[in-house]
Amino acid sequence: MKGKLYIVPTPIGNLADITYRAIDILKSVDAVLAEDTRQTKKLLDHYNINKKLIPYHQHNEHKNSKGIIEKLLNGESLAVCSDAGMPGISDPGFLLIRESIHENIEVITLPGAVAAIVGVVGSGLPCDSFIYEGFLPHKKGKQTKILNLLEEKRTTIFYESPHRIIKTLQMIYDLLGPDRSIVIGRELTKKFEEYIRGNPIQLLEHFKNHEPKGEFVLMIAGYDKK
Repeated sequence: MKGKLYIVPTPIGNLADITYRAIDILKSVDAVLAEDTRQTKKLLDHYNINKKLIPYHQHNEHKNSKGIIEKLLNGESLAVCSDAGMPGISDPGFLLIRESIHENIEVITLPGAVAAIVGVVGSGLPCDSFIYEGFLPHKKGKQTKILNLLEEKRTTIFYESPHRIIKTLQMIYDLLGPDRSIVIGRELTKKFEEYIRGNPIQLLEHFKNHEPKGEFVLMIAGYDKK
């Protein structure tokens, strides 16, 4: 009998943000595929779960997927965990899910936290329809991504590094103008969670007085033709 592949989302900051079902699955599987074994071990230790951890990240997922599929075909059930949030959403997982489906291995996805969803709901920007773009390119393609939002009417969500946020805000100002509403969700679900709201000029001014720190969800309001 084939094993099952469980896609298990993990907390994005607050360790209490995990479901009872996710804990039960992590206790029951044969091993856990972890984006960062150190991070996943902290989570498992917090809930007194002792499981074999197998590194599974962007640098080895192509190479290791075949061996993992063999384990599943031989009857082992495995859980996939990213550092934070939902595997496959800006994190490893897609390749293994696709290959498992190809081999008729049952894939069971558990519900859980995604920083982009938490961010856009708390932002106050329209979230009935939105675009999720993941991480902005570091260099090549970044300007094009932002320029494409010139007439985009939906809220757009990016992940951005604190080291690059000021340059990104400046680029938004240069390409989209000074009036576009922006919300940055910082350290979501953590002790120092905050939402910073304003236009590009106001946010640039904010970061002149507050050093960018933490993990950022950047949300840009859609174009509003007035």
